[in-house]
Amino acid sequence: MKFLANKIVEYLTGFILILIMVQAASLLHDSEIILPEIAALTVGLWIYHEANWLDRSFNLFLLPSVTAIIGFGINLLEISYTIKICLMIAIMVFLLVVTRSALAPSLATGLLPIIVNASKYSFIIAIVVFAFIEMIVVKGRKLDQNYAKKTKLNYRAMLLFLVSSLIWVAIVTLAGKPLMAAIPPVFVVFFETLQKPMYSAEMALKQIAALTLSALIGVLACTVIDSNVVVALITLPLVFGVLHLLKVKIPAAYAFPLLAMIVPPAVFSGLPLSALIASSYFLGIACLYHLFKKKNNKNLKLMRSYADTILLFRNFILPLKSKK
Repeated sequence: MKFLANKIVEYLTGFILILIMVQAASLLHDSEIILPEIAALTVGLWIYHEANWLDRSFNLFLLPSVTAIIGFGINLLEISYTIKICLMIAIMVFLLVVTRSALAPSLATGLLPIIVNASKYSFIIAIVVFAFIEMIVVKGRKLDQNYAKKTKLNYRAMLLFLVSSLIWVAIVTLAGKPLMAAIPPVFVVFFETLQKPMYSAEMALKQIAALTLSALIGVLACTVIDSNVVVALITLPLVFGVLHLLKVKIPAAYAFPLLAMIVPPAVFSGLPLSALIASSYFLGIACLYHLFKKKNNKNLKLMRSYADTILLFRNFILPLKSKK
């Protein structure tokens, strides 16, 4: 009973922080204050207690802030949208490797200023403030002590993430849909699935469904409701319901309703379809990667078994020969 009460409090406090962010944007008439990945961070840290995210709690403030500032700067450059996205993806992967962090939402905070064409310093201030709040709450509740563990990054998987992401950007650009190049919640889930020790096709299908439905909920709500605060108030519980029905925990899914509030009009109506196509592509690759890894592990175990058998046979035969 106490556990349930604690979970209810965690959900309420997490959702309240998200609502405060949306309300602040409404009061200041500044959509750049709406940060979808802060919603993902809040759920992942305060509610799900994602162990890989809690490792090195200072990174909760540092990485989202740094990637957001870099992304903001890249967006100001006079280069094409596609090159901006490719450059930002490469930089973000480099930063995660250097800091040895698996904080996937920091990928999204770097892409966001490019996607929404952020030009106000309020964007940077909002990221820094909310990232600081995330860190302070984690430290205050000692979540980093209770759940943190040393993150072991799979660098081969990170290389696959980088290559697959750049190929995706190239595909959608050649198809004449460059604005589909970056869908932050999908990138976050893809990065995390590659780092997992195991991953199944069933889980991939559930995650694809959850991400697509979350995007659809966000788009439909924003279409029929004028107030972003009301949209957030309605969609956050709906996303919770979808995840509960599918029996999955995806912090990034909570970012989609907020993303629907701020994406360009050219992206807005097609966001659910983009989420479906992108998640199918990326999570399909994740499935194949884990299948290949599983097959290699089996072959390795088989080779070790053969080696052990030969060694055992040799240890048995040699003493017999020496007796003769």
